[in-house]
Amino acid sequence: MAASNSALVLPARRIIIIDDDALFRESLEQNLADAGFEILAFENGLLALSYFANGGGGDLILLDWKMPDLNGIEVLRLLRQDDIQIPVIFLTVLNDQIYEEAALMGGAVDFVEKSRSFSILLRRIGLTLSGARGDNDEVGDRGGAAQDIDLGDLNLDVTSNRAIWRGRRVDLSLTEFQIVGYLAARPDKDVGYRELYDLVHGVGFFAGEGEQGYRANVRTFVKRIRQKFRNVDPAFEQIENYPGFGYRWRHEDRA
Repeated sequence: MAASNSALVLPARRIIIIDDDALFRESLEQNLADAGFEILAFENGLLALSYFANGGGGDLILLDWKMPDLNGIEVLRLLRQDDIQIPVIFLTVLNDQIYEEAALMGGAVDFVEKSRSFSILLRRIGLTLSGARGDNDEVGDRGGAAQDIDLGDLNLDVTSNRAIWRGRRVDLSLTEFQIVGYLAARPDKDVGYRELYDLVHGVGFFAGEGEQGYRANVRTFVKRIRQKFRNVDPAFEQIENYPGFGYRWRHEDRA
């Protein structure tokens, strides 16, 4: 993954790299350091988990999938099990849609193939970190909710990225919160797959293969969001599908 001269230089943040490929890891570490990040790299998941267990921290994790002892999805599961909520981007040679879906359903915020250029990865990192630290300018540029939303039984607090449904908290990831905010800010209006995909990945980014690739990506996110709402309210049906086009947030006022 070669660095581009036009790569976006971002403010210093700590990025954790977990990858057993020494050459790739070192190259990525150097490129990110040149872009202004503080980097901490681990050659396997066990070392990274030990670091976090001993109080270590970071702003973002770049996680490989295929590693000895523990694979990436197992590392992610253990991180979340220990309530470590640092955003995770999978960075892997695997490009089958089933892996991307498993990563997103497991709580990762993104899935990027290693064959992508460094400039694309850097943009994905920038979008994730800007949301993680609550920079609403970036979210606003992508059309997300720029202010709190009180819509029927739904309350969204954009400062804390907290979602409340019928008085109970819904444990959404940052990306899931942005999708809900985008839909709820446009109640009863149809929002296309492509529009939601651009919200998550940034305009001009492509994952998967063609139209069906990005639709499957969005469907995975919405499936997970629906399940999280149904965990607190089995009757939740607010996110409706418009077949062949996208989704809408159905608004119902209740007395």
